Amino acid sequence: MICVIWTWCARAAWVVLPFTAGAAIADALGGWSRAPAVVAMVLLWAAWLAGLIALLAPRPWGFAILRVVAPNAFVISAIADAPGGTRVVAVVCSLVAMVFALGAPIARASANSISYGNEDRFPLSVPVPLALAPLPIAVLVIAAGVSAGPLLIADGRVIAGVIALVAGLPVAVLAANSVRALSRRWLVFVPAGLVVVDPLTLADPLLMPREDVEAIVTSAVPGALDLRLGAARGTTTFALHDHATLARRRGRANAVMLHARALRIAVVDRRTMVEVALGRRLPVGEAGSAHTAMPPPRTTSPS
Repeated sequence: MICVIWTWCARAAWVVLPFTAGAAIADALGGWSRAPAVVAMVLLWAAWLAGLIALLAPRPWGFAILRVVAPNAFVISAIADAPGGTRVVAVVCSLVAMVFALGAPIARASANSISYGNEDRFPLSVPVPLALAPLPIAVLVIAAGVSAGPLLIADGRVIAGVIALVAGLPVAVLAANSVRALSRRWLVFVPAGLVVVDPLTLADPLLMPREDVEAIVTSAVPGALDLRLGAARGTTTFALHDHATLARRRGRANAVMLHARALRIAVVDRRTMVEVALGRRLPVGEAGSAHTAMPPPRTTSPS
């Protein structure tokens, strides 16, 4: 029920943006020349429409779009040269829209939109090192790469605009691929057990069969292999009866084979994840061997 309410609040907050943030941006564009102002409005309406579609029909790619357009809506509202009251309303409304659009219920709905059969998907938390700098930079790079060229050309600076298009669009595409990869990191409940899908840390998805799962705990387990990449929110440890074999990614093309009896990942909406695990009769809580020190992950030949 909370997820449904959150989703509709996110949609409502997004729908009113043209009347709140849009008013401030329109005031700010009042001093622009007609051609670049028209191009800017077209780009802004396209971004708003993309966000609306992403909220009305959640998909992983749609959540990646929200990760770009929602923060940029807030930034543009904050820097728009509009009268004080209009600007305050725009900033507050765009902030509310961003918080709702990027919340856990929307992330969950986007992930589960491509679930098969009896699957249930939980997004993995964004690593703190990425959230502090690389992700915001990528979001701004995408916005700049898409908009700078058309705006410069519309303003009559054709050569600079063409250069911006040629240089900016490929960089924006690379940044967009990185943002999209963050929206394809999941812990998936399947009939056979659990699957960790994380292209940032694993070369291939890792299946943890139901019969191999000894305990799902929120406390630390000595010797557990940490796959969180610095994320802390929603940390969960999966203790196994025997060693799991996984391909730990090293860079873009290389991987090393590891064996681990416990894994640590950070899951969005951990409370609901635990409830789902209980509903699927998976062992949640401390297990006997989960209290004892486990050997560190073993490394085999790289691949």
